[in-house]
Amino acid sequence: MSYHSFLLEPISCHAWNKDRTQIALCPNNHEVHIYKKDGAKWTKIHELKEHNGQVTGIDWAPESNRIVTCGADRNAYVWTLKEGAWKPTLVILRINRAARCVKWSPKENKFAVGSGSRLISICYFEQENDWWVCKHIKKPIRSTILSLDWHPNNVLLAAGSCDFKCRVFSAYIKEVEEKPSATPWGSKMPFGEVMFESGGSGAQVQTSGGGGGGWVHCVCFSHSGNRLAWVSHDSTVSVAEGGKTGTVNSLSSEALPLLCVTFITENSIVAAGHDCYPVLFVYDGAKGSLTFGGKLDVPKQAAQKGISARERFQNLDRRASETQGTDKDLNTLHKNSISQISLLEGGRSKCTKFCTTGMDGGMGIWDVKSLESAMKDLKIV
Repeated sequence: MSYHSFLLEPISCHAWNKDRTQIALCPNNHEVHIYKKDGAKWTKIHELKEHNGQVTGIDWAPESNRIVTCGADRNAYVWTLKEGAWKPTLVILRINRAARCVKWSPKENKFAVGSGSRLISICYFEQENDWWVCKHIKKPIRSTILSLDWHPNNVLLAAGSCDFKCRVFSAYIKEVEEKPSATPWGSKMPFGEVMFESGGSGAQVQTSGGGGGGWVHCVCFSHSGNRLAWVSHDSTVSVAEGGKTGTVNSLSSEALPLLCVTFITENSIVAAGHDCYPVLFVYDGAKGSLTFGGKLDVPKQAAQKGISARERFQNLDRRASETQGTDKDLNTLHKNSISQISLLEGGRSKCTKFCTTGMDGGMGIWDVKSLESAMKDLKIV
């Protein structure tokens, strides 16, 4: 494990370049700062200033080396590196509320933006007019979109929202791609089609275990695209499998809510959030079971078993009033909530290193192999 503190401010969001030598992050304002690794140090080499509201999402396309950002100013920009400087191109999203998240598709020929306008903008480049245009997915979304993730086939898009639902939509754009082939999530994929909905009657997948009952903070497809994981504000983790016989398996925990989740193998999931450390969950497809695999950074307070979320908040509040800050009390790498996880090496099929950023303004880099050897009984499959 290694830790680097970039800022005194929280890191709202981040994205890596292809070879992981540069990281773009937002220091909780309307700017994007790009840092380059220089030995053991990180040096700021660019500042992207075009948004006039807080930047809420960043994604860096590995092959085309383009950055897309979105923000509370209801705009998105595609940034291209020309002669050593990042040049922005405005994307008209046609939304009247803040943009919340943005993701490039795997083939980098389109990207999706989730917003408070209860819709998803699917943006693609129109060659003849030389600009970015978008189509909207609206129904049956009833609240703000908080997270997005693309299926490996470049067509299906998972979305988590404040209406307590995780859904999979078809984002097929006939102008830029060929007709998609069938997947376990379905075969007919007209634009905007709902392929899956957690806890909803329109789901092709039967639901057991509820599938969570809180805002869906983060969604993630597995490497194969046949599984989908999400975390909700009611401290649940859920996994759905594509296919008519599949079910949603949910696991409730006594921990504080998780804010981010990713597959690190087809069966292993890492999530993190308000408890300030990443945790492992293991999914067994044969048994259809989701189990807690262990804390990947055990704090001293872990001895307080059975403590409820309410009591924990009361304790934090009490300590804050007595000591004016609780950073010294935390024995975790991060000293505040972790808001984003990204994979550094190995991808979702066999991740060997992953990165976390959070509200403490720091970045943690975690080595999966050394975590396995350092923690007794931890086995990542």
